[in-house]
Amino acid sequence: MATKSPLLAMPSYDPDALLNHVMVLLKLRTDAELAKALGVSPPALSKVRHRRMEVGASMLIRLHEATDLSIRELRNRMGDTAKRYRMPAGGQD
Repeated sequence: MATKSPLLAMPSYDPDALLNHVMVLLKLRTDAELAKALGVSPPALSKVRHRRMEVGASMLIRLHEATDLSIRELRNRMGDTAKRYRMPAGGQD
């Protein structure tokens, strides 16, 4: 049985707030447009929206590159209040 990630378990975690903010900044109307702009698959974005997958490091980098917002600002927008970055073992997310 897979364990829930610390980010997904945070009561303050709200990926919708982050994704909606980015959609406004980029003047996008749909998640399909957002997925295309970020270079991710629509199903991956859907998993993030439905909290089945956290916003990982690679997604944060894509969001940063698309918006020029700092990683700290992006993390704040989704309610990630952890003081340290969580890096998975092996450096992959």
